[in-house]
Amino acid sequence: MSSGRETWASRFGFLMATAGFAIGLGNIWRFPYLTGMNGGGAFLLVYVIFAVLIGIPLMTAEMGLGRKAQLTPVAGMRRLTGSRFSPWNSIGWLGCLAAVLVQSYYVMLIGWIIGYFVMIVSGSLAGASVSSLEATYTSFIATPGPVLGYTYLVIAFLGLMVSRGLRDGLERVAKMAMPLLFALLVILALRSMTLPGASEGLWWYLTPDFSAIDGRTMLDALGQTFYSIGIGMAAAFGFGSYLNRRSTDVPGSAAVVVLADTFVAFLAGLVIFPALFAFGLEPDQGPGLLFVTMTNLFGQMPAGQVFGAGFFFLLILAAITSAGAVQEVLTSSLTDLLPMKRRTATWVFTVLLAGLSTPIVLSQGPWSGLQVSGMDLFTFVDMVTGRFMLAAGSWVLSLYVIFAWGFDDFQLETNMGAGRIQVSAAWKPLMMFVIPIAVAMVLLLGLGLI
Repeated sequence: MSSGRETWASRFGFLMATAGFAIGLGNIWRFPYLTGMNGGGAFLLVYVIFAVLIGIPLMTAEMGLGRKAQLTPVAGMRRLTGSRFSPWNSIGWLGCLAAVLVQSYYVMLIGWIIGYFVMIVSGSLAGASVSSLEATYTSFIATPGPVLGYTYLVIAFLGLMVSRGLRDGLERVAKMAMPLLFALLVILALRSMTLPGASEGLWWYLTPDFSAIDGRTMLDALGQTFYSIGIGMAAAFGFGSYLNRRSTDVPGSAAVVVLADTFVAFLAGLVIFPALFAFGLEPDQGPGLLFVTMTNLFGQMPAGQVFGAGFFFLLILAAITSAGAVQEVLTSSLTDLLPMKRRTATWVFTVLLAGLSTPIVLSQGPWSGLQVSGMDLFTFVDMVTGRFMLAAGSWVLSLYVIFAWGFDDFQLETNMGAGRIQVSAAWKPLMMFVIPIAVAMVLLLGLGLI
């Protein structure tokens, strides 16, 4: 077991690192395409409500557990339960396993984005038609050489960052990257909203059409809440373990992180939808919105090469901070569980990640014939984590608050050091009834039972 545990250098650094974990491709890629497929403003409204009513309480619970345990998820739950075999320890195991699996394909997605950034900067996509862009996308992800090169570059950078320690690694990078990310988003959003014809897209995005809200919209918005904020993926627990137990504002910090995450998703919509409507492109393009539709958009707009380079650089920043946060917690989990120094744990996990990501990359090309349940490896891993593991971990966490922690003790613990935002009696029906039922619905949807 490791000793001499690090703590955050400042609350600002903690907030930027935790926000960096939450803010990633889920905000700037997944949220816009789900919004486009679910009617615009209606989906936005439902998502914001879920983020506040479900995201903040669950983030508070996960972060508070980490602060109480003063250890990363698996070792922390063992300490809190007093047993190596308690079923509640699954909170830690599910979170860490989900984080490892997500990281195995997330680094590949960052590699794709870097590849597109290079192509846009070089001008090789300028003037390409939609069919040509579709062919480029298909060819790029199916050619393992460049993608593996970019992916291994990402993995090496993450390893170097985490090996420098909490304060000199993740915290320092996050304090520089996150303000830059916010600034870039605002600049790109202002540029998009001032394009001729952008007002139609702005109106579509900001005006709820309540007739578009159905059961699928609700479940998509709820699932996006878990995916985007990263609840049930170990990081909030791990980051909470670096906090001073009595002097840190957990509910306020959770609220800041969730609201920052939601605001970035909102800004991403302001970047994308006014521009799409300005150039007569459809918003409901699904996952291909980023690599085909957006690159087509950049090819049509004035100074599109600059706009596109800025947009993909923004994606790189968001994705790197998110992946770095996950890697920090997973590396620290190794040092909490095993007699292993940080640098050794860092490079053990780095090699493991390179090994796990390689077949994921190859599954898009030469190994595409290797199928699991009729899906390639990337699609299968994404399905298992996104539809099952994150929801399962969040559900067990919500049940732990009810049956093991107890609401009164949860309230007392998380309110230590709290500021204006505190866990009040109004949270009780949310924690005891609304959240467990809502998370169970997402889990059942992922299992195909509803």
